[in-house]
Amino acid sequence: MRAERESERGVRPGGTREDEAWVGVRAEDRALMARMQGGDEAAFGVLMERWERPVKSVIGRIVLNASDAEELAQETMVRVWQQRGAFRDGAEVRPWVFSIAVNLARNRLRWWRRRPEVALEAWKEDGEIGRGGAGERGRRGDGGDLERTERADAVREAIAALPLELREAIVLFEYEEMSQAEIAATVGASVKAVEARVARAREKLRVALARWV
Repeated sequence: MRAERESERGVRPGGTREDEAWVGVRAEDRALMARMQGGDEAAFGVLMERWERPVKSVIGRIVLNASDAEELAQETMVRVWQQRGAFRDGAEVRPWVFSIAVNLARNRLRWWRRRPEVALEAWKEDGEIGRGGAGERGRRGDGGDLERTERADAVREAIAALPLELREAIVLFEYEEMSQAEIAATVGASVKAVEARVARAREKLRVALARWV
């Protein structure tokens, strides 16, 4: 999947040519956090500009709802500022920020599932991430364009069907290109558990997407 999809992130680690730049981004993030802990709002603005879009992308792929993703991304950045004192010196910023985002996404899903008067499937279809209606899909062209659209829809639906812990792991691994150690720090699991979740998610996706492989 990593090689086949376009990244939606503003900052994209991974790949040998980007390693040096990514090391610099990580160091800059830690410097920004240090300034934030001293109350520097300008540093927070830089960090928010860098990470709000990736945070929204991650949340969107977990909760499957565009309006909730927008709201929770903003709430994540508010909490980053509020909880800046809890950031440990020397820790990595991206897993810490994403851990706040993932917890908010989990809580939102639990909240929706406690509302029996609202059908979860209907909620998912309201503002679903990255999808249009049937009319829109029909206007995107034919041949290769239509096949790519259908394949992208199939991938989204297969990821949406995964159990939550597998969905979190595969979204962070494939779309955000996080290491298993980073994912472990983000979701609050061991590296071994993350490795198993990614493997299980990949197997489920392989079966669900067999016609596209």
